[in-house]
Amino acid sequence: MLPKIVTSVSFDSFREMSAGKKIILLYPWANFRNLFLAYFLNDVQEGLLYHRIPENVDNLREWLPGLLDELQHVVADFGSNLTSALDGGSPASIGEALASDLANVDSERVVFFLDELDRVPQDDDFKAFITALIDNLADNTQLAVNSRLLTYEPWMNWVYDDQVAILGTAHRRNNLMFTKEESPRPQLEVYAFGRGHAITNGREIKNWDGALPRNLFFYFIDNPLVTRDQIFEVFWPKLTVKDATNVFHVTKRKITERISMNVDDDENYELTNYSAGFYMPSDKVVRHYDVFDFEEAIEQALISDDAHEQEVLFSYAIDIYKAPFLHTVELPWVVARRQQLQEMYAEALIGMARLQADKEQWEEALGYYVRALKEIPNREDIHRDVMQVYANMGRVDDAKAQYKTLEDHLKKSVGVPPSNETQELFNSLS
Repeated sequence: MLPKIVTSVSFDSFREMSAGKKIILLYPWANFRNLFLAYFLNDVQEGLLYHRIPENVDNLREWLPGLLDELQHVVADFGSNLTSALDGGSPASIGEALASDLANVDSERVVFFLDELDRVPQDDDFKAFITALIDNLADNTQLAVNSRLLTYEPWMNWVYDDQVAILGTAHRRNNLMFTKEESPRPQLEVYAFGRGHAITNGREIKNWDGALPRNLFFYFIDNPLVTRDQIFEVFWPKLTVKDATNVFHVTKRKITERISMNVDDDENYELTNYSAGFYMPSDKVVRHYDVFDFEEAIEQALISDDAHEQEVLFSYAIDIYKAPFLHTVELPWVVARRQQLQEMYAEALIGMARLQADKEQWEEALGYYVRALKEIPNREDIHRDVMQVYANMGRVDDAKAQYKTLEDHLKKSVGVPPSNETQELFNSLS
């Protein structure tokens, strides 16, 4: 059975969001691709034309013959216009020809789903092709795009023309880099759960010119209001103020260069401004930070009195936490922050577990509790909750085994037995 909810967006609301739009962008860095594809399969069925771009595509003309061959296996007699255009036609004429062939597909609604589109070089030929394709799509045809990265261009023009549905940002404050602004500013997306990624206008910053600019960048992102003394204490505690100042300004300039090189103009975009003794976020760049979204979701869940809202928020936070914070970096400030966020992640798992237990969904509750214990094995109260869930499920032997696990862990880690409360629960098991 296909899922009825796509990241807290029902199929009906998904249909409403995408109705009348020429383009559907599945936002990268959201783990929703398969569910959205399930929606298309459920809603469009025979009108869905799916193509995944193969690896190692060097240019547009190398890719398109394979696309044509694949679609001809799905739709009989597909591609007469495209076949002709590929024989020496311009990128724009090829895009127009493909649009004509899509218009001839015998279906009430057609969704042309391009997966892994970033494997095609986003050069001038591609932009001419995709522009002609979209501008000539029939009224019943939509282009759906999934990509590991989506660049600002060429999509932004259609965003401003209200021809785009952006999916995968339902819980965000806005549509990230595709947010409309009177004076467009670079959109900086930062993902710190895992190895750490920074993306400017859809282009990932890959060359940091050393570890120091990258580490200082993430420190600034995670600490939006910080003094110079705090920065020096974290990064250069043994240097003189003069030497630390020199290194700091060189490193800060490298960060500016890394951000600016992914923006198609000649401006310099500072990550921070200095004012009243503090380094704070520059208003020239719009920041989007997964850690802050994660923290906000958990904080809102903890103060909410609505169980459904809590479940949505905890689920969102859990989905964001893809891996420990900057797990390849072992600087003291990173290690401390990693532990703090790990504990918050455990609290989100515990919150979800208790919500499921309130509904007597014991299997679901157990799954969340077990995941939480992997993060915080010293929490005796959670071991107790697991024992109780096992007991409620009639799995008394498993409940006793959980007590034994806790007993062994406490003996090895702190040299004490379980508390009286836990022992009483164990003795009550029958």
